[in-house]
Amino acid sequence: MLSNSSKIQFSVITPVYNRPDELDELLLSLSKQTITDFEVVIIEDGSTQKSDQVVEKYQSTLDIKYCFKENTGPGKSRNYGCERASGNYFLFFDSDCIIPQDYFSIITKFLDKTYYDCFGGPDAAHEDFNNLQKAISYSMTAFLTTGGIRGSSETVEKFNPRSFNMGFSKEVFEKTGGFPTIRFAKAKACGEDLDLSLQISKLGFSTTLIKEAFVYHKRRTNLKQFKNQVMNFGFARITIAKRHPGSLKIMHFAPAVFLLGCALLIVLSIFVSKFFVLPILVHVALIFLDSSIKNKSVSIGFLSVITSYIQLLGYGFGFLRSIWVQKVLRSTEFG
Repeated sequence: MLSNSSKIQFSVITPVYNRPDELDELLLSLSKQTITDFEVVIIEDGSTQKSDQVVEKYQSTLDIKYCFKENTGPGKSRNYGCERASGNYFLFFDSDCIIPQDYFSIITKFLDKTYYDCFGGPDAAHEDFNNLQKAISYSMTAFLTTGGIRGSSETVEKFNPRSFNMGFSKEVFEKTGGFPTIRFAKAKACGEDLDLSLQISKLGFSTTLIKEAFVYHKRRTNLKQFKNQVMNFGFARITIAKRHPGSLKIMHFAPAVFLLGCALLIVLSIFVSKFFVLPILVHVALIFLDSSIKNKSVSIGFLSVITSYIQLLGYGFGFLRSIWVQKVLRSTEFG
């Protein structure tokens, strides 16, 4: 923990891979902060579309470092950035995030009042995002899909910060070694932030959620990429449970149960009675209405039904597949 006489010095660490336009938006939002006393460390993770010219634009408005390295994925790149940062408290944003102007003001006031070794914040959709981005944001944060565990509620599960909006002290990095370098699923970037959050708690560091410190998470993806992403999230949960016994809770089985339940209801509706499909139709209607009202758009409500079922069924499938591969077939490829 920082001593009472030590001032928190923030270093923002962001890996980027072939997304210079996206990074430009992030850096622009950082340059507009009401508090600008922080360092920015950009790690170019072996990109073929380099961001050096984008970084150059902000040399006069931000205290910024630019590092280029071979492609290893975001986890190792974040650690690379920590090793080269000069601050004593590291902040992590994904390159597809936009940071509200008062973000640093909020976290500074919060941590000055009650210091925590590690914190996380939620994500949200900006009004300028396209309809698909808003629908994906809904499906990842709504109570009807995730139970509100992605940064908006601490009542469902003990909050574990995620790397799109996360901060921890230099001491945490030194004691944990930073983000793990093992594979949790087929994707390079999947589960490493949750694993680190669990390790931080195990070592006795204090962790909290700062609800007001949200970021706009753009998630530049399509439906196929989103499906693959949530399937990998589901797969990674079993890998993480192997490394952290006791971390797997009943609620983590919910998407798998949902998948099996939907399959059973559809079979029963075909062979027994069409009324068995009613629970699915009611759930679809609730998602459509909830998203349409929250986003003030029927189009986004319709897309939210699609993205929500991709999220639930994809995660559930990845979760069940991981149980089969790692528990039944006893594969040691992951974890």
